Amino acid sequence: MEDLLGAGGLISDLYAQGAGPLSAEAAAARAAYEGTADLTRAVAAGVSGRELAARGFVQDVAIATEGDICAAVPVRDGDGAFSPG
Repeated sequence: MEDLLGAGGLISDLYAQGAGPLSAEAAAARAAYEGTADLTRAVAAGVSGRELAARGFVQDVAIATEGDICAAVPVRDGDGAFSPG
């Protein structure tokens, strides 16, 4: 669930900025993301979300579904290591 919605969120944002045309798969992921009213609830209801809750990590789902919270994007440098972009 989180992979589908995460990809859908990224695709939705890119599409809004003019990227496209979308493949059928990308359009389906975008539709899933845009059609999900409560991302946290949807991810929590999925298998991974239920597993996290069962292990005592309920808040991890809420943290993982936060959007637009980081201004830095990691990029790989010439050596293949990640650094702030």
